[in-house]
Amino acid sequence: MPRDEAPGRQAEAMDRPVPDRANDPRLFGSDALAELLRALDIPFIALNPGASYRGLHDSLVNRLGNTAPQMLICLHEEHAVALAHGWFKVTGRPMAAALHSNVGLMHGTMGIFNAWCDRVPVLVLGATGPVDAARRRPWIDWIHTAQDQGALVRPYVKFDAQPASVPAAQEALLRAWQIMASMPPGPVYVNLDAALQEEALPALPPLPEVARYAPPPPSAPDPGLLARAATLLAQAQRPVILVGRVGRDEAGWQDRVTLAEQLGAQVATDLKLGAGFPTAHPLHIAPPATFPGPALMQALKMADVILSLDWVDLGGTLRAAGAETGPRVIQVSPDQRVHNGWSFDHGGLPPADLYFDTAPDLVVAALLKALPASTAARPAPASAPRPLPEPAMVGEPTLASVAAALRRATTGKVVTLIRVPIGWDGGLWHFDAPLDYLGQDGGAGVGSGPGMAVGAALALRGSGRLPVAILGDGDTAMGLSALWTAAHYRLPLLVIVANNRSFFNDEVHQERVARARGRPVENKWVGQSIADPDPDFATLARGFGLHGIGPVSDAAALDAALAEAVALVESGRAVVVDARVAGGYAKAMEQSLTREAGHGERG
Repeated sequence: MPRDEAPGRQAEAMDRPVPDRANDPRLFGSDALAELLRALDIPFIALNPGASYRGLHDSLVNRLGNTAPQMLICLHEEHAVALAHGWFKVTGRPMAAALHSNVGLMHGTMGIFNAWCDRVPVLVLGATGPVDAARRRPWIDWIHTAQDQGALVRPYVKFDAQPASVPAAQEALLRAWQIMASMPPGPVYVNLDAALQEEALPALPPLPEVARYAPPPPSAPDPGLLARAATLLAQAQRPVILVGRVGRDEAGWQDRVTLAEQLGAQVATDLKLGAGFPTAHPLHIAPPATFPGPALMQALKMADVILSLDWVDLGGTLRAAGAETGPRVIQVSPDQRVHNGWSFDHGGLPPADLYFDTAPDLVVAALLKALPASTAARPAPASAPRPLPEPAMVGEPTLASVAAALRRATTGKVVTLIRVPIGWDGGLWHFDAPLDYLGQDGGAGVGSGPGMAVGAALALRGSGRLPVAILGDGDTAMGLSALWTAAHYRLPLLVIVANNRSFFNDEVHQERVARARGRPVENKWVGQSIADPDPDFATLARGFGLHGIGPVSDAAALDAALAEAVALVESGRAVVVDARVAGGYAKAMEQSLTREAGHGERG
């Protein structure tokens, strides 16, 4: 398989095979829905079991044989959604997550919000009822039924439905499938009445011809607008390209490199998003970061034309750089189609002199053809690739020493960095291909990292890539039980816990407030420390069936620990390394957070 071909296309059975009972004469509403999920080519359904969808569960097992789609057992509903999120970030192919009635949906809401903010399609299946009160069992069916269950997530899904019949449920699934994959993509929610699932049917309704309900392709860029953009860029003396939400295929990657080189444009990428441009390229302004740094601010201020490829919070970035009124702005983004009044994840309203409401990759490819023939490639700045730091491997580990040891342990291997913690310095690793880095979770909460790591590891299985997630200790502690799913399905995965025994992001915020108010900064740890006792993530991982290494509290021991971990992952194991990081992590976090004040994320 080519190193950047999206793996995971074929769903492989990972549980004991179940006899396929497709010829069973007894038929039920959930059988029709299961058959449609198979026709939609949904590979997996991640779930935490629940009685509200027991009918669908039975159909998946005893009618479809637990294949295509196959159920993936998770220990929490948020993990189920996060797993589907991580899977898509590798494959570009949606999968499903099933959440038990209102209580499961409430557990899963953070995962749904993450998928919404990250513009990731997940088919979220819910259940309720029976809606008909006369059919409810005492107590339990009443507390697990809601009048309008979709209201819990309606502000941050693209579509929701609670159909009242099997044909209506088929239509709702088709509509949800179509909408979630349309530009810009996002999660959808279909709530299935328990009585509808368990309704006996004399025959299954005809299976719809799903190809006739496929999502529309992104619209082609307007030729007139394209010609104006090409002229503007060709005449620019100091163009800047902001690479935001773009595709993950190799062709789109190469088009962006060619366009930048043709224009001599400086390029920026965002650590919140997956790799979109080679970070060692001489036109790349500075290491990718979570917040815009000084080099990017200066480049934007000096630019005469800015090409934004669906950059996250373009308006806020231009405002921070003082570049709202100077440069001409070409905005390429379909994102305004999902902006609403409940969530402000859309960021500031950016100015745009030219606005393409379509997929960035289409516009980049078209621009390459539309540039005037006289536009010759401008020479890139003569510079060697930015060197990666090689810290002294002494004392307590830092994120820099963890990265250096990981680079040595993976020499000659192709690595996918699934996640990195918020204090990660983008200069610790080079991204040379679309799957070298997958980005953050979108919603900037805590607890999604382990679930997303499992989903990405599932998608990367058999690809020849080594899946590595570097997670904070708070993120790991909240989501740790997600890693059981990796052990259960024998998924190769390396999780490195950058364990500073604190919600250190909030320590930095408390120090900032204390300094501003003239109060003792020495108290910043109160209410933040994850210590006394210190969680031992290696031991906790072993309890969930993974291989645990550590705690590693001496940088000199990192090389041996990570070499062992990589060998185990290559043998098919899921491994957790507890690295007790200290000052370097604090310094990186301080540098990251002081670039821009007032952010409310935790980590």
